Amino acid sequence: MKTSLAILEVRDIAKWVSPTWRTARHALLIFVATCGLVSHGYADELKADVKHDESTALGDAAHELQARMAAVGGLPIIQHKEHRVRPVPLPKRAHAPAAASAQPSAQPLAHAQPLSVTPGIQFEGVGKGLNYTIEHAPPDTNGSVGPNDYVQWVNEAFAVFDKQTGTPKLAATDGNALWKGFGGNCEHSNDGDPITLYDKAAGRWVMTQFSVSNGPPFSQCIAVSKTPDPLGSYARYEFQFPDFNDYPKFGVWPDGYYAAFNMFSGQTFAGAKVCAFERAKMLVGQSASMKCFDLPDFAGLLPSDMDGSAPPAPGSPNYFINFGDNALNLWRFQVDWNAPANSALSGPISIPVAAFDPACDGGDCIPQPHTPQKLSSLADRMMYRLAYRNFGDHESLVVNHTVKHGTSVGVRWYELRNPRGTPEVHQQGTYAPSAAYRWMGSAAMDKKGNMLLGYSAASTRSFPSIRYTGRRASDPPNVLSVERIAKTGKGSQTATLDRWGDYSSISVDPSDDCTFWFTTQYLGDTGQFNWHTRVFSVKFNDCSGP
Repeated sequence: MKTSLAILEVRDIAKWVSPTWRTARHALLIFVATCGLVSHGYADELKADVKHDESTALGDAAHELQARMAAVGGLPIIQHKEHRVRPVPLPKRAHAPAAASAQPSAQPLAHAQPLSVTPGIQFEGVGKGLNYTIEHAPPDTNGSVGPNDYVQWVNEAFAVFDKQTGTPKLAATDGNALWKGFGGNCEHSNDGDPITLYDKAAGRWVMTQFSVSNGPPFSQCIAVSKTPDPLGSYARYEFQFPDFNDYPKFGVWPDGYYAAFNMFSGQTFAGAKVCAFERAKMLVGQSASMKCFDLPDFAGLLPSDMDGSAPPAPGSPNYFINFGDNALNLWRFQVDWNAPANSALSGPISIPVAAFDPACDGGDCIPQPHTPQKLSSLADRMMYRLAYRNFGDHESLVVNHTVKHGTSVGVRWYELRNPRGTPEVHQQGTYAPSAAYRWMGSAAMDKKGNMLLGYSAASTRSFPSIRYTGRRASDPPNVLSVERIAKTGKGSQTATLDRWGDYSSISVDPSDDCTFWFTTQYLGDTGQFNWHTRVFSVKFNDCSGP
């Protein structure tokens, strides 16, 4: 709950102090960005992990588990289950729905230039194409690239691939194998909603999923590798919440691993929760704490996740983003592990953007061939990741979400700059160059400032497929290139399975800081619980060097 101290939103104050609304609002935003004084009195908490330890080598534990399963004839009969992500409320609108003509960022195909990239490797991820026995849908496809490996995690298994060949070093393994011998919720349930990240600054893998089937209490299970080898040992942690911690999204930052959750008390939405986990302690396997703030009036936030070798300036807060009414909202989370009571969450700062309406009002509207079954847009929230990069002379945040465009759906993307000062939209666009529906995107930048955007695309004539586009740093602003197809789908998902995604992920290779790796879902044939996933890499032609 919020404390009794409630400070009015910037827009409300500005309306009172000046009849010139935009001028007053802009002045107040500068004041907020400079002084960081606007706060909603967010309730906060500090909690230690309920348990931590150090594991044996993951490769040994996983191979032992696989051998034991093979000896008893493999998995038991599968009971197919749909993971129902819980919807969150859309922001209240003060404006009329945005007409297509009122969306100046919409990009017609005629304005696009060829995409100046070279495709790299492409291979099957965990799913039907890898002989994985599918129990749940959607796959919650997520992955990250390290110096030698690509680690992918889906509902409810992860695999490790040689990034040069695409050959599995570790076949699909239940997610809770990471916590074998740990006990408690983390070992005894395998609930998914996974995230895997490569902490480039430390050379470690961060693996996390929630454990909610035995709650309350509900758990977030986090494992941090001891070395850059994802098959080695891990420092393992369990953190607990009294409420259901849905849709966890994580980011790496110098002073913590940051996360955002959509919290539910029973079936009732209780607001967002943002947390910082004590990275320095977790890197050395010591008992660690989490510092959290509650945002009962907001939902669908993402934490910033650092790309590249240049960290943010010392003492920089982690940034959180969600969308509002024709605006983005930005928060700054400043953690102080020496005096946790001094930690602060300031915001939101409202950043006006081109008019938009969330696709399908956040629900199902994505068409497919030969079936009336529509797919979920998940347009009630931002799409993972909020990719941060420090270019030296400026800082950028890249993020996307799914919006209505005319009679179809497109990917709204943004590059924000100066998040520590007065945040500004450097460029933005709605990528909807044809009648096909485009959604479930993920975006990031390489060290040259080139941007890649991967997503799913479908229509009544084309099966859900994997496509991508992007832009060079030297291209005209607000414009993406002609899209390419990474993998053509060959089937539709049939009734009554509407979940698709629920997220995808682009990561940038730490070996050259140029090569993008994208993973998401597709289907090889029409049906249910038969999803495939795909991993592919691509590199802009003007980016080179280690």
